[in-house]
Amino acid sequence: MVTLGCARNEVDSEELAGRLEGAGWELVDEQAGADVVVVNTCGFVESAKKDSIDTLLAASDTGAKVVAVGCLAERYGEQLAEQLPEADAVLGFDAYAGLPASLAAVLGGERPASHTPGDRRRLLPISPVERARAVEPGEIDIGLPGHAGGPAVVRRRLDDSPVAPLKLASGCDRRCSFCAIPSFRGAFVSRRPSDVLAEARWLAERGVRELVLVSENSTSYGKDLGDLRLLETLLPELAGLDGVERVRLSYLQPAELRPGLIDVLTGTPGVAPYFDMSFQHSSATVLRRMRRFGDTDRFLDLLARIRSGDPTAAVRSNVIVGFPGETEDDLAELERFLVAARLDAVGVFGYSDEDGTEAETLPDHLPQDLVDERVARLSALVEELTRQRAEERHGEVVEVLVDAVADGVAEGRTAGQAPEVDGATTLAGPGADELAVGDLVRARVVASEGVDLVASVLEVVRPAWRRVAVPA
Repeated sequence: MVTLGCARNEVDSEELAGRLEGAGWELVDEQAGADVVVVNTCGFVESAKKDSIDTLLAASDTGAKVVAVGCLAERYGEQLAEQLPEADAVLGFDAYAGLPASLAAVLGGERPASHTPGDRRRLLPISPVERARAVEPGEIDIGLPGHAGGPAVVRRRLDDSPVAPLKLASGCDRRCSFCAIPSFRGAFVSRRPSDVLAEARWLAERGVRELVLVSENSTSYGKDLGDLRLLETLLPELAGLDGVERVRLSYLQPAELRPGLIDVLTGTPGVAPYFDMSFQHSSATVLRRMRRFGDTDRFLDLLARIRSGDPTAAVRSNVIVGFPGETEDDLAELERFLVAARLDAVGVFGYSDEDGTEAETLPDHLPQDLVDERVARLSALVEELTRQRAEERHGEVVEVLVDAVADGVAEGRTAGQAPEVDGATTLAGPGADELAVGDLVRARVVASEGVDLVASVLEVVRPAWRRVAVPA
């Protein structure tokens, strides 16, 4: 099982691995010698599409059968199969429940019909209860474990990390003009709180100490269940589970961030005061073309509200530069926001057309060399600003969850550092060379390099939680 893309894909891969294992398939660590390689692709932006295709081609060189699933397969289906005959099957999301049978067919020399893409925005939203009734007896809809009388969790861990993503919901109802995700992920559907809690307990029993809650838009959680405040009650419940030390919420929409949710994120023990908010821009003119809300001053007011709850709260974001019609004044407004915002981490992306999006048809596209120039300009600014922000953390006492130890050097992440997308913290000082993966350590920040921190160990708050002897 090869996983590309975001943490939501990681969850899908572990659910698929659980289905396959339950049907008698054996998961192997290396592609060499495998009968089938399943590649969970990403189809978000052009570079991710290329990585997915390159990975499929490399897998075909091993001599194994190759099956493409995931966002690229869902988004392009038959077109991908036609242009990439090296893939023995191209399967969409609706084929996940039957993946074991599809793999058996591929091994038997068959070529299952390729997925026919459709705009999932045109499908009526299906509530969790309706979806449970729609599946066959004994089947469990992918992403919604616990329904139809099946086992509580259909998932197999693909690593032994003390950190694991946990899916809150699937799909998105927003219509940002540059984003194709709703067209192939569909309408927003929340998982029931009981299902989320059941899977969280399952993960904790297997040594997971940090839960990273993921979805396409976590601030929408509960709206289809009739209660937008569900997240504000679910987060403390998750943080209170035995073995869970930290709960991190990701993918927040600034326009939907409610005061009550801010209060929970900044004032609940065990819930990271961490805000992953995609501002995308701060010029009101550009944001309206993006079909988004807000502006520099509103965003700064939101950040002030967050920091009044917890001055140490960490904020990360992404911005898009070079959007059609963006002027020098628009860019200067974005720079004004970034300087004032004091964000901990920022991803800078140059605009590029995405198939089927409204932005693709907008007038006043900027030449690529100008987009590249603006990306370089903003990236240099962000690099300096986030370096300064890390320096402001010097002297701060933090809790670090150790997730890697190599050659006597322990590295982990504070509450303000999400896995893979933010910086990391190297632990130093007496006792640092005795730390183990899974330890929760209290430490003082003594130095930084870019966005990465160095912290001196004060004490081990809790040693690595015991691993329960249960099947993988």
